[in-house]
Amino acid sequence: MSYGNISAEQALQLLQEGNKRFSSNELQSKNVSSQRRQELLTKGQKPFAVILSCSDSRVPPEVIFDQALGDIFVIRVAGNVVSTIELGSIEYGTEHLQVPLLVILGHDNCGAVKATVDGGEAPGSIGAIVDMIRPSVDKARAAGASGDDLYEQACNHNLQAMLTIVEQSPIIKEMVEHGHLKIVLAKYLQSSGEVVFF
Repeated sequence: MSYGNISAEQALQLLQEGNKRFSSNELQSKNVSSQRRQELLTKGQKPFAVILSCSDSRVPPEVIFDQALGDIFVIRVAGNVVSTIELGSIEYGTEHLQVPLLVILGHDNCGAVKATVDGGEAPGSIGAIVDMIRPSVDKARAAGASGDDLYEQACNHNLQAMLTIVEQSPIIKEMVEHGHLKIVLAKYLQSSGEVVFF
């Protein structure tokens, strides 16, 4: 399917409808034929949403939003953190591909957030991820969160922190100011399969 000139509101509705199908076990069949692959190759991709999400294997955006080849442009990284690499991918998807909607998607029981909350030494380059999440953990602790609530509040603060980083991009800022891009935060709840949009 080609979406062409779709609005951010329509894109959000497509994601919400897809997640409703997923969470109620009513997935649509997907066209993954050689013809569809050839069409995407020759005509190019025209996704309707960019999604930054965690790389957790339990949270594949194409599946939880019930979308097919070429529908969504996905950037996945542990803890759904944003460095210059992820930001460059977001800028490419939104500006170059002219996608009207960016979703920053977290999820409950995030291992990267849990590792940051629990502390200890993060080996290798994992420490870079922990360092990005730590301010959100500190903020949740300062607000009085503890136990399981600390994990979830840290996850929520992390979403907001990543939004702040994304909004500092001159490309993103200009697109938002001119009404070409809408950014929404969302959280996937693993037990129900539902995505809650903030």
